[in-house]
Amino acid sequence: MAKVKKKELGKGIRALLGNIEGNTATPKKKNAAVKELSSAVAMVSLDEISVNPFNPRTDFAEEALEELAASIKVHGLIQPVTLRRLSAKEFQIISGERRFRASKLAGLTEIPAYIRLANDQEMIEMALIENIQRENLNAIEVAITYQRLIDECDLTHEVMAERVGKKRSSVSNHLRLLKLPPEIQQALKNKELSMGHARVLAGVEDPAKKLILFKRTIQDQLSVRELEKLAKLYSFGASPKKGTNDLDSDYKNVQSQFQEYFGSKKVKLKVNAKGKGQILIPFGSTKELNRLLDTLDND
Repeated sequence: MAKVKKKELGKGIRALLGNIEGNTATPKKKNAAVKELSSAVAMVSLDEISVNPFNPRTDFAEEALEELAASIKVHGLIQPVTLRRLSAKEFQIISGERRFRASKLAGLTEIPAYIRLANDQEMIEMALIENIQRENLNAIEVAITYQRLIDECDLTHEVMAERVGKKRSSVSNHLRLLKLPPEIQQALKNKELSMGHARVLAGVEDPAKKLILFKRTIQDQLSVRELEKLAKLYSFGASPKKGTNDLDSDYKNVQSQFQEYFGSKKVKLKVNAKGKGQILIPFGSTKELNRLLDTLDND
């Protein structure tokens, strides 16, 4: 296959855009041009690109950007960004701001891009939906994006579920997470809590019991099933009992020493009122078990 020169490629894109916007273009020609434009890639100057003010991503880790920039320096930008054309030499990012920023760091002057024609609302919807489908978002970020689609694009749960390729129940479960207290949402974002745990906590109506169950889950490393059982007890009016891992300062110091010795925050000390208890040293794999054994051997 013959290699397409950048100048020829740019000229082709301009011709397609002219076909779409020309006063004499027929609807048939416009549809054909839009269809061809959707798969064509143009080289666009970074100076002609502005960021998307509606981008659901607002934080870009500097270290991750530098790593991507280093890769771009070696391999170039493999995945084109998606842009909305504002004028002859002005484009706005629909998706790919992270790639755009990294390309600037890498010293590029132009990048490959898909060109789209969309009004502001269409642009918001396209950016949000593509963000959900392509980015590795945590559950809270997904929930926030769903809420934005509802608020800013006037989509119902049913329509939104269809657009993002999810079940309606999945959309509803994510939206319920936004009603959780901030500290529970933060734990979910930090992956200290699973989506299953969060779903159980979201079903607890009493805010005080919700927080108590959350703290017990973190302290005692409850499974989702254990949390469900505990939540049922609370829902029937059982008074919250002190957790087995609510240690006084002396025991907490001992637990900290064990955690430091084994190099794991998962090590727990459990002590009852009579002074009897357990030292729990969980491991997630044979490799981790061998590491713990090596720690003992080396001592």
